[in-house]
Amino acid sequence: MRKYIEERAIDIAEYIVANNVTVRQAAKKFGVSKSTVHKDITERLEDIDKSLAKRARKILDKNKSERHIRGGLATKKKYETLHI
Repeated sequence: MRKYIEERAIDIAEYIVANNVTVRQAAKKFGVSKSTVHKDITERLEDIDKSLAKRARKILDKNKSERHIRGGLATKKKYETLHI
């Protein structure tokens, strides 16, 4: 694996762990696709730093399990502003 890819995977994982962000937020911050972030965390990072991969994956799994709630709140907020 190329060195810059390893460094990017570590940087993204550290950012996710430090800031408790979603895949989408991490992708925007680093200027890569959501697919790249997901692949870096779930596949590439496993070979580089298992401990960091586990911590980042835990946050991503938590965010994934809560995303339907965030979506519902966003829709609620949208319609509250339309009917005022």
